[in-house]
Amino acid sequence: MAIGASSAQTAGEETDPTERGHPSQLRRRLGRSDLRAVPEARRELRELLRHWGRPGRSEIAELLTSELVTNALVHTDREAVLTAVVEPSQLRVEVRDFVARRPRVCTPGTGDGTHGRGLVLVDSLADAWGVQAHEVGKSVWFELDAEAA
Repeated sequence: MAIGASSAQTAGEETDPTERGHPSQLRRRLGRSDLRAVPEARRELRELLRHWGRPGRSEIAELLTSELVTNALVHTDREAVLTAVVEPSQLRVEVRDFVARRPRVCTPGTGDGTHGRGLVLVDSLADAWGVQAHEVGKSVWFELDAEAA
């Protein structure tokens, strides 16, 4: 099934991938400029990953998810869609927005405060990540291996 497909399960419908052997999914619409969605997305992902991966992997997933969600809401001024697909050995998270402008990995300067570090973190901590263009907008995604150190 394609990531973000319309038949994706919602957070209330997820199953434990370690028990059933098939992926569980989280799909959440993120309101325009609604930064309250960041901690809510982290909480929902934490629940989805409660029995997944080595210690520390779900915390990395939460951090990277919050970075992608924040970037989509702050830099596009549009709605976005968060999709997470968890399998026993891998997690894929993507945030789709509806703006074609591609994100850039920037080296933050000393005067940037806390800004400009999101994609640097994704690049440093994800096992894989990228940007996929769509007819309208793009998806920024990352993957984590459940057993990686």
